[in-house]
Parts: sequence; C-alpha cells; structure tokens
Amino acid sequence: MDMKDLRLFLHLSKTLHFARSSKELHISASGLTRAIQRLEQEFDVALFERDNRTVRLTAAGVQLRDYAAQTLDQLMQLKSDLQRQGDGLRGTLSLFCSVTASYSFLHELLQQFRAVYPQVELQLHTGDSALALERVIAGLDDIAIAAMPDRLPESLAFLPLGESPLVCIGPVLACPVRQLLQQGRDSGEYDWQALPVIMPETGLARSRLEQWFVQRGQKPRVYAQVSGHEAMVSMVSLGCGVAVVPRVVVDKSPVSDRIEILPVMQELRPFTVGLCARRRKFANPLVNALWQVAAADQQ
Repeated sequence: MDMKDLRLFLHLSKTLHFARSSKELHISASGLTRAIQRLEQEFDVALFERDNRTVRLTAAGVQLRDYAAQTLDQLMQLKSDLQRQGDGLRGTLSLFCSVTASYSFLHELLQQFRAVYPQVELQLHTGDSALALERVIAGLDDIAIAAMPDRLPESLAFLPLGESPLVCIGPVLACPVRQLLQQGRDSGEYDWQALPVIMPETGLARSRLEQWFVQRGQKPRVYAQVSGHEAMVSMVSLGCGVAVVPRVVVDKSPVSDRIEILPVMQELRPFTVGLCARRRKFANPLVNALWQVAAADQQ
C-alpha cells in the first residue's frame, strides 16, 4: 500500500470534496482520482459514493479511514522516535490561525519553538478563525489558534494564550452610518433596525452577538455576512455598517484609524484565545513539543 495514496484518501475522507482536497494537497483532480482508484482496486471495494452534488464514504471507506488515521499517526511517531535517536526532532507540523493571530499570538511562540527545534518544518494555513476548531477536528491541521468555545468537545485539548474583548465598531468616515450613530448618541439609544450590521458568517462572535440581540428583544438589520474579522473591520472603515469583532483585530488592523469603538455591548464576554489540538494528536512528538513550549511560556 502506497502511504502517499493513503494520505490523499484520508484528506478526502474528511473534506468529502475532490476540488477542495486537490487544491489543499497541491495535486491535480485527476491525480487525486487515480490515487483513490488505486486503493479501490487494491481492496476490491468502492470507498466513496459519488453523484453530481455529494461525496459520501461507503462502509468500507469508513473502515479504511479509521485504519489510515491510526497507521499514519503511528508512522509519524515512529519517524520522530527514530530521529530523536539521531540528530534531533524532525517532521512537518501543520498549523491554522487567522492572519491577526499569526502575528499577535503565533509569532513569538514560533520563535521560541524554532530556537529549540530548528529542523521541524512548519506549514501555516490562515483563514477565518471561526473555522479553526473544524479544521482541527477534521484532521486538516495538527494545531490551531482559536477562541475557546462555550462547550469544548471532549476530543479536544485547549491551552489559553490570552484574552481579547469583543467590541462594537463603527466608521469614522462621514456617511449615512455615521449619521445614524450620531443620532443614537444624541438620543441615548441606537436604532438597531436602522443601523446596518455586518455579521460574521459563523463562529463564536456571531453566536454571542445573536444572543445579545435576543436578550433585548431586538432584530438587527443585517447588511452582510462576512467570513473573517479582518474583512469585517475593512467593511466598517468603508462606511458599510457596524460590526462586533475581537479588540486584537482592531488594534492590529491597518485601517484602525478609520474606525471607532462604540460605547455599546461592553457586557459581551471576551474571547479566550489559545492553542487547540485533538487529544489523540499528543502521540505525535511534534504536536507535543509545540504544546510544551507554549505551556512553559504561560507559567
């Protein structure tokens, strides 16, 4: 059995999307299809059920997925054990975080980690922080920097690195949104049915903001649903509406001088930001090594 084919299969078994897997694995769609066909021929079973819209694992595919995950984890551990007996820890560690987190929380941590383990190759993927936990659970990344959810799945471990308040922001630019904000200041109450609100597509900030409105019997006027807090700050700076984002995103934004923090929603609970990984991944010495470096820095 070809381990490369097994890795390709395992990734596809988690995304269930040929185009997405081929893009993230840097392989052509035809190359990915041939790898799956080789495995299906070797085991003489169908691993996926496919139609024009969906891809699903067969019962045999589920069995192979579990076997592949265990086998590749054991192989990684064996390689690391052998390398430790040689000249140091080596291998590839996959990380996911937002752009803001990459220089707010990750930069110093990776400096410390690379000073101790210079031969470890780091693969950094950036994107919407709301996707961080999903990517770790799906096995697309070994470790992520994420906001701690209200309920952490038992399969995950979380190491706090810091906190960031949630703040409501509006534009400084002279625009209709600015006028509505001024009217709210003058009257002592903002009109949320008139103010356009830029909402996150998914994630903890969205759920806390929705809860805030429900508790007050308010229904906001949603202007847009956006993926990524950084993009939300940019839209606010252009006068598109108001938004709720972590304060760290505002502080690090290149357009921070074009927005203001509004004196509302101070009661929103802050984000606890930290490292997140599947507990079973601690069998991987690379994951364990980064975790230990981060934990030592928090003491």
